[in-house]
Amino acid sequence: RSRMVATSRLAAAVLLCLPLARAFEQGEAIPLYANKVGPFANPSELYQFFSLPFCRPKELEEKWLDLGEVLKGDRATKTLYDIRFKQNTQWQSLCKVTLDEEKAAKFKQAIVDDYYFELLLDDLPIWGYVGELETSAAPGLNDDNTTRYYLFTHLDFSLSYNGDHVIEVNVSADPLQRKDIGNAVGQMVEFTYAVRWQVTDVPYEKRMERYSQYSFLPQSFEIHWLSIINSFVLVLLLTGFLAIILMRVLKNDFSRYTRADEEEEEEEETGWKLVHGDVFRFPAHGSLLCALLGTGAQLLALVFALLVLALMNTFYPGNRGAIYSAAVVLYATTAGIAGFVSAASFANFSSTVQGARWAWNLVLAACIYPVPFFCTFCFLNTVAIAYNSTAALPFGTIMIVILLWALVSLPLAVVGGLAGRNWAQKNAFEPPCRTSKIPREIPPIPWYRQSVCQVFMAGFLPFSAIYIELHYIFASVWGHKLYTLYGVLLIAFVMLVIVTSFITVALTYFQLAIEDHRWWWRSLFSGGSTGFFVFAYSFFYYFERSSMFGFMQTSFFFGYMALMSFAAFAMLGMIGFFSSLIFVRRIYRAIKLD
Repeated sequence: RSRMVATSRLAAAVLLCLPLARAFEQGEAIPLYANKVGPFANPSELYQFFSLPFCRPKELEEKWLDLGEVLKGDRATKTLYDIRFKQNTQWQSLCKVTLDEEKAAKFKQAIVDDYYFELLLDDLPIWGYVGELETSAAPGLNDDNTTRYYLFTHLDFSLSYNGDHVIEVNVSADPLQRKDIGNAVGQMVEFTYAVRWQVTDVPYEKRMERYSQYSFLPQSFEIHWLSIINSFVLVLLLTGFLAIILMRVLKNDFSRYTRADEEEEEEEETGWKLVHGDVFRFPAHGSLLCALLGTGAQLLALVFALLVLALMNTFYPGNRGAIYSAAVVLYATTAGIAGFVSAASFANFSSTVQGARWAWNLVLAACIYPVPFFCTFCFLNTVAIAYNSTAALPFGTIMIVILLWALVSLPLAVVGGLAGRNWAQKNAFEPPCRTSKIPREIPPIPWYRQSVCQVFMAGFLPFSAIYIELHYIFASVWGHKLYTLYGVLLIAFVMLVIVTSFITVALTYFQLAIEDHRWWWRSLFSGGSTGFFVFAYSFFYYFERSSMFGFMQTSFFFGYMALMSFAAFAMLGMIGFFSSLIFVRRIYRAIKLD
């Protein structure tokens, strides 16, 4: 029976993504792992805990970490703290460290840069500061006398338990037991700690809820919901007005064209009907266009799958690095979508092009995002290695990711490409009008209706719809706030898709109405222009909303933001293109053409 109970608990943990409860006995030692240290303002600049001269074991024993934790920068190492279940410790010496010039300089620099540390006890994170800096503006004194570097040497652990499980962990530094290390070269510093246990009625299954509750205060939680609802209503109104105006304009166009056909007047054609022989002409660099469409479709599936997993509470605060593992695995397994969409689009649209290289298109679809990502990663990983940071991935982890791409992602992209090409041959693309042999000359276009202005207008409205939510996402990805309102994020994502689709369709119509038939690439850039706004917002966030500093953090921030913006460009560009394609096919099917 005990085996059946254990098996049922394991199955529930796997299906519901809950942590397996570890039971402790009275007096049993609970290992405390030191995970990382780093400047609080720089979330990517992480170092091993023992890069600072804390009490170091003779032999470092590292905790086993999964792929997501390693990608996150975790490097948990066992410490000398002797913490036993339900046993209080009033005062215990950990070790004594004699500060030479090098050790004192490391601690002083850590205090200046506002270093924090992260410990793990039974997979529960604990945060604290290495020390604090006090500066007084006393006149007539030099800087050495006015600046104090206080190192926290005593930690008080406050632990809670329910039955035989650890429920809550807190740590605080005793301000009365701090050491001024401003002129401490040659002095001895003693590190000490105390442990206090108390009973709680919080069940084990809810022990992670406190981390979620800390991410939003009640007032900010209400403001967050009200702001997203306000944005949603405004978006609905704007898209509704846009749809009504577009429908009325199209209705007038259809009536005018139908009346002219019935009366058989020799009237010169104008507007979008005039360019019916050019709208379905395959554009230049069409293979690259189709590869971007395939990549956008893959990233859309990836984002949707991550949102579904998030709503299923897969990425709860205690599941460290789960979102990184899920993103890597999902990207590899959705590669078939990129191959299918790219190959199907290329086979359909290039059917009239002689010598179309469908194999090259498949290579582009498989590499157009991974290659820039890998190049950026190599540079940033080299920077992290130079800084001796834990943000630098180990060689083994890099090989696992490369093998995952080579053995899973690449074959799936090829299989998807072959399936897409076969599907396109059976379901041939039939444009509603024939393409002329000679492209029509485009009349002069006002500056405010040219590509740059159109792309800017296309990105502004979708970005304004997600601007508020983007701030919370940045604060979570590039800060220390936990993001848990995945329902709100889903609403914001749906808004983004709807607005992108509507605004791209409207701008495509206005472009065709002035007899400009070059809508293929324009619709992709119009839909994806929100990615440019996201990248521009990253500059505002870095300089105005954060305290990040240093070359490593700056390169990590802008490097990965460029990749995220490119991903947003491809995904939303794909949405804009296919929305425009459906729209263009429908309006040209609705009129009578010679």
